[in-house]
Amino acid sequence: MSRIGKKPITIPSGVKVAISGTVVTVEGKAKLTLELPPYVAAEVADNQIVVKQTSDVREANAMHGLARSLINNMIIGVTAGFKKELAIVGVGYKATLAGSKLNLSLGYSHPIVYQIPQGVKVTLVENKIVIEGPDKQLVGETAAEIRRFRSPEPYKGKGIRYVDERIVLKEGKSVG
Repeated sequence: MSRIGKKPITIPSGVKVAISGTVVTVEGKAKLTLELPPYVAAEVADNQIVVKQTSDVREANAMHGLARSLINNMIIGVTAGFKKELAIVGVGYKATLAGSKLNLSLGYSHPIVYQIPQGVKVTLVENKIVIEGPDKQLVGETAAEIRRFRSPEPYKGKGIRYVDERIVLKEGKSVG
């Protein structure tokens, strides 16, 4: 049995959880739904969510812990939300917001226009892109897609990086 999966999830006040079959719906500041993975079932008992295995198959342990983590992330998302910050480093590199599109100038011959997905809020603070939303997977994937446009290079560190990311710079060519 999964150690993570055994822990019950407490439901904070102001959050509604509905489980119908294999679909879990969590409502708070936002509404999130999840289709439970196979070999797992969830139930609400006295203000707690308990995730249980329904089979003795080998993959059931992994699915047990996964389902518990996904439901816990949904509850955190509808109460506090998730946030990722990206820093733009480089001379002439900049970003602007135009409605639901993020325009990036990253040293290429053309500007990059990124359509911001539904359910994610993007704000610009100086040379930082702040991505917020209730869905942890969507916030992380959006940040990764934006970073992929110009990932940090190893010589000067120019590009888009996570704020807490540390880039180890290489030494350039030596003359001699």
